[in-house]
Amino acid sequence: MNSDGCWQTGEELGAGQVGEQIVHTLGMNLKSRTEFFRRVYGPDFPMDIFSEKTRKYYRQIEEAEGVPLKPGVREILRYGKQNGYKMAVATSSRREHSTYMLKKGGIYTFFDEFMFGDMVENAKPDPEIYLKACRMLGTAPERSMALEDSPNGIRSATAAGMRAVMVPDLVQPDGELEKIAFRICKDLREVIEILEEQRAYP
Repeated sequence: MNSDGCWQTGEELGAGQVGEQIVHTLGMNLKSRTEFFRRVYGPDFPMDIFSEKTRKYYRQIEEAEGVPLKPGVREILRYGKQNGYKMAVATSSRREHSTYMLKKGGIYTFFDEFMFGDMVENAKPDPEIYLKACRMLGTAPERSMALEDSPNGIRSATAAGMRAVMVPDLVQPDGELEKIAFRICKDLREVIEILEEQRAYP
């Protein structure tokens, strides 16, 4: 979810500084995010309108600036393909939005499977999404690695029994995350180094 669009949408809806709450919803699917906003802003918070307006602003930014990709994402995806890794998307975002963004960003075809937020009942930090993604790939969680930028994502992958690597974005890891994360990297290029280590010492 784009924080700039959330700030502007919150002001338009008379809900004030909604953008400051976004960090608390990272990794949540639409159902959990709706429950969160209605706890904070009241049961009548118009989540449908909020989501629609936020998507509109995000599309405007995307059309003007292109789809933002994390540094190193193409390198690590190419590395994964070249070395025979099975790769899946496990995102809390909806199928329609995520598929559009992955294709627009030119990285959709790198992935073998997809698990979206509207395909699970329980949002991160529940491990459901990662357990299902591993089953789709036919791999055991304990032999799998998850790359995450959100606290809820790290908790979800860890609870699933995976090696959870955090590449921070909007939220920096605190003491708890430093303890449970398998590794913390400044960008995705560092993750390639970890994979090389794992190949040498499985």
